Amino acid sequence: MTGGIELVIKIGSMALIRREDNDIDYNIFARLSSELRPGMLLVSSGATEIGRLDYLKRTGKALGGDPEQNKTDYSAQGQAVLMETYRRFIRPEYGVRQVLVEHNHFNDPQKRQHLFGLLQRAAQQGAIPIINYNDCVSDEENRKMELTSLQASHPDTPVVECVDNDETAAVIAELVRTKKLILLTSTEGIYADPQDPATLVREITAPDAERLEKKVRDWQGHCVGASRAGANGAGAKLEYALRSARTGVEVYIANARYPIEKILSGAVNRTRIAIV
Repeated sequence: MTGGIELVIKIGSMALIRREDNDIDYNIFARLSSELRPGMLLVSSGATEIGRLDYLKRTGKALGGDPEQNKTDYSAQGQAVLMETYRRFIRPEYGVRQVLVEHNHFNDPQKRQHLFGLLQRAAQQGAIPIINYNDCVSDEENRKMELTSLQASHPDTPVVECVDNDETAAVIAELVRTKKLILLTSTEGIYADPQDPATLVREITAPDAERLEKKVRDWQGHCVGASRAGANGAGAKLEYALRSARTGVEVYIANARYPIEKILSGAVNRTRIAIV
């Protein structure tokens, strides 16, 4: 086995569930998990939403009270279900390693290097890391204070928040220096008109970072709405994709029902963002 990370994949919450049934989409879990192998990293959302569905299934009711506390409690319950489901479908000869991250793991050089070593060793040791933001121990007010303080003390250094797993995936791709990043969603990619599937944008490419950014900014003007409350939508997804593409990473935004190889080859609908 080689020690390098060849591919980072991120999958969103809404791609992992069947909304019409209020249940996990086991077909998506099974297909994606069967394709994973050492040398790939999976950034997986879904703990909070799957925890909510699990709680609802077991008790017959949703949590009441403070929404932020509910998110914490659902996330803690959902993490166990999320990892159990991936482990069920990933090939048995591969190890599965849960990696829960917070903003300080990327904003602190020593912690960033520690995380880099963990992810690199997994590829060498026949294991697949599954990464998620650690929502269940993250308090929003405290996090905002920490980030504000960090930015004030290091005004010339970009600070990452990573609550959005699209951002987490972009930062991870940068950290491990992969060449390809796939953002799996419940849509086919980016649309000129979100109401018209025929307007899918298959390629957003340019010969340099400056012209690529201009193209991405133009397409962001077409992006409206999000798949769920609290999500940042396609505009934010393009922002994080641009971050990766600027460094030479090929970014693909595609529907989670498609196989990885078909997304990379262009055999299915998807949006590719890259400097070419």
